[in-house]
Amino acid sequence: MARSAGGRKIVLRNRKARYEFQIFEELEAGLVLEGAEVKSLRVGKASFNDAYAAVEDGELWLHNLHISPYESANIDLPNPLRRRKLLVHRRELQRLTVRTTERGMTLVPLDLHFTRGRAKVTLGLGRGKKLYDKRESLKRDVMRREVERALHGKDDRE
Repeated sequence: MARSAGGRKIVLRNRKARYEFQIFEELEAGLVLEGAEVKSLRVGKASFNDAYAAVEDGELWLHNLHISPYESANIDLPNPLRRRKLLVHRRELQRLTVRTTERGMTLVPLDLHFTRGRAKVTLGLGRGKKLYDKRESLKRDVMRREVERALHGKDDRE
């Protein structure tokens, strides 16, 4: 687990999210877990493959987050792919409901982390990229890396 600024222990990053989606804003939500899922997360046994969040019946749910069963636990093992409730403030939920009903907008999990011992997920409100957008992003990243290498190379010679 990587530790980042603010005492956050990052368990899992969704690296594909920023490639597949154009993210307009980010939001942190609490994650409701059962049984030994927390222990499994602390060991890093989770996957974001095809995970997404959706507002259903006035509640926010995270779908397709795979949390592998904790090896030492042997009773009440929940389904690894079950939907999990996300905890947000009522105003944020109302705003998300309006924003996700817009054409093409979706909630994508960006990372899963622990903040002061609590499991949290960072959601990105975004729109899926077209193929040409992905190509443009790749070109921009390559150019940025080349500039950084060129600048870094000059610093080494001095």
